[in-house]
Amino acid sequence: MTAPSLTRKHVFLRALPIMGANIASPLVGLVDLAVIGRTADTQAIAAVALGGLVFNVFFWSVAFLRMGATALTAQADGREDEGEVRAVLWRAGLIGVAIGLVLLVAQWPLKAGAFALFDSPEDVETLGRAYVDARLWGAPAAFAGFAVYGWLIGLGLTGRALILQAVLNLTNAGLSVLFVLGFDMGVAGVGAASAAAQWLHLLAAGVLIMLILRHRGAAPASALFDGTAIRRLLSVNRDIFLRTLALLAGFTWFNIASLREGADVLAGNAILMQYISICAFFLDAFAHVTEAETGRAAGAKNWKRLLRAFRLTSELALGFSIALSLGFLLLGDQFIMMMTTDEATRATARSFLIWCALTPLLGMPSWQLDGLMIGATQGPLMRNAMIAALVIYLALDAVLRPAFGAHGLWLAFLAYYVARAGTLMVGWPSLKRSFDA
Repeated sequence: MTAPSLTRKHVFLRALPIMGANIASPLVGLVDLAVIGRTADTQAIAAVALGGLVFNVFFWSVAFLRMGATALTAQADGREDEGEVRAVLWRAGLIGVAIGLVLLVAQWPLKAGAFALFDSPEDVETLGRAYVDARLWGAPAAFAGFAVYGWLIGLGLTGRALILQAVLNLTNAGLSVLFVLGFDMGVAGVGAASAAAQWLHLLAAGVLIMLILRHRGAAPASALFDGTAIRRLLSVNRDIFLRTLALLAGFTWFNIASLREGADVLAGNAILMQYISICAFFLDAFAHVTEAETGRAAGAKNWKRLLRAFRLTSELALGFSIALSLGFLLLGDQFIMMMTTDEATRATARSFLIWCALTPLLGMPSWQLDGLMIGATQGPLMRNAMIAALVIYLALDAVLRPAFGAHGLWLAFLAYYVARAGTLMVGWPSLKRSFDA
């Protein structure tokens, strides 16, 4: 199908539903906590929170499925290769189901390792395991859902992605109320509701996919088993997976370094990181559109379209990042006061407010370049750039934190974003050569 002309309005309308889906995603965990919070004690609430953290370890590790599906779908669509558009969905979906089944089979040692990351009381861990045990049965559907979400973004059907997210949240909320309040299943009921919601969500996705494919051209089933395409999908997913691990290592080190500066610094930074997460809801939307539009341009070998896509999405992302930075400078104190009543934590968070406010502005180029390189499937570059940026960050932290204390911690963290953008820019000439070739 011929790609529509690119305008700022087109980019914004693509990004808007992704913002809605990003904002809605945390609601699954919030609903779980709210339902159990109405019926149980502190240990049960803590158990659901702990179980959610453990489950997120598994989820983050498989996020590469979404990115790989977006890039390869957009490229196939740019080439007007209908067979490959369909095949990417089925291949990525089957890989997601397979990973989910492996997780179910190997769940005992994986759970032991995941729970070992968190130092929690025995009674809370016992209940947390009950939550994870129940929720894990939804993993194959959840991971296949990543592929579907990426496929929809790759085709520019972001409104449909928002619809599926709404289906997931509403179904999860209804089942949580039924299992906990109706069937009195407690913490395990909350996990079971999330698992069942994932399968119903995948069923709804199947119906939506049938409706979408009905209006697209036919394609041979043999495309699904193309060896070269399968190897490329696995290679792209491997590189994005390693890149994601390096990214998580950087954020994990920030928390470890915060704790080393004192419990008050860790608490204050935890509040500020919530604002950075909110910023990501908005800026990630433009990065996702960048993935799809630059991927479509890469598939068509259209360098001018890639440059235009990157420029338009970056202009809008820059506007939002400026607004987010200014907003936190003006309203950050009110945000901190809303998030905590502890005066020591408030005071610590306020002292780092300026650094947090700069994060959207300094981080935007790295988010946008990530989207560009994912869309163009520059896997080795993304992997190597993230590892290099991590090394730069750790080196700067080793120098700046002893010299400037907790402020040095933030300076190194901001430099981490700049390093991510800088190391990705190193690959720009080779990306241009790949288009010329």
